[in-house]
Amino acid sequence: MSELKALLNELSDAVVAGDVQKARRLAERLMSEGVSASVAVDKMMEAMRVVDKKYERKEYFTVDVAAASTAMRDAFKVVEPYLKVKLANVWGKVVIGSLKGNIQGLGKDIVAAALRSSGFHVIDLGVNVSPEKFVESAINEKAQVIAISVSVNETVPYLKNVVDLLRKNKLTDNVKTIIGGRAVSEETCKEYGIDAYAKDAWDCVKEVRDLLSS
Repeated sequence: MSELKALLNELSDAVVAGDVQKARRLAERLMSEGVSASVAVDKMMEAMRVVDKKYERKEYFTVDVAAASTAMRDAFKVVEPYLKVKLANVWGKVVIGSLKGNIQGLGKDIVAAALRSSGFHVIDLGVNVSPEKFVESAINEKAQVIAISVSVNETVPYLKNVVDLLRKNKLTDNVKTIIGGRAVSEETCKEYGIDAYAKDAWDCVKEVRDLLSS
């Protein structure tokens, strides 16, 4: 067991270091050893929190964050098929993306991984997603939640377009909205009529569950 714990720590270190090949290799080994996929995902989330803190302290630059994000993404691709989420137990369907004008996908990637590992069916639209695309995808995918990442202050007003389009299509009762990212807050929800705000990935999981239970 101690060897597996050491491998999990190595996986975390590889993600923090942005070592894509090592992270993927360790993820493959952990899965072959029968380690719980959710435990591996938790460890990767922990690593990304370390990366985020390093970035905030200016110990890491954008290039370092991008490398860590790529390492996590590749490792997660290995782990995802092993996540023990049975269709009957899927909480709901979430459309997620970074809002138009936002090209940084790190936070969104972490949230998408957290939601998947918690039993949600996630449709990731990527970055620079228009309000129209969010709503169109929610309709086509019959999603119950639209999760929007916003890290650029100037793009916050686009949230109004998302809400207006949901109202126009009479979807506000069936499709809930949640936002997160450096450019938004609880106040943003009140200003634009968004249903919920999440301060981080795990808070998003909790908030989305609450939205679907209400």
